[in-house]
Amino acid sequence: MKFLTGLIFCSLILEVISWFSFIHEAYQGAEDMWQVNSDAKKANWRDSDKYFHARGNYDAAKRGPGGVWAAEVISDAREGIQSLMGRGHEDSMADQEANRWGCRGKDPNH
Repeated sequence: MKFLTGLIFCSLILEVISWFSFIHEAYQGAEDMWQVNSDAKKANWRDSDKYFHARGNYDAAKRGPGGVWAAEVISDAREGIQSLMGRGHEDSMADQEANRWGCRGKDPNH
């Protein structure tokens, strides 16, 4: 009985640790997305929007599952807000494809 209780206790501790890891990865992924947004504003380069979408998601996804989650939530929220502001549907779909490209870990330079 003590063994079973110890086993359950250890598994609960490991689960809590994994949640802290997920939250930490999500926070770092959100920081990566913020940094890329700042870089995009500094660059102010025409037609570079898709690159920065892919790079932000790529950088966040490298953090782990929490980073992927943060990238998806932030990207979906950004596209949702932009579609409410009247931005074109085709551009939004292209942005989402760039987001998925980066989240899959593919090189944002291609």
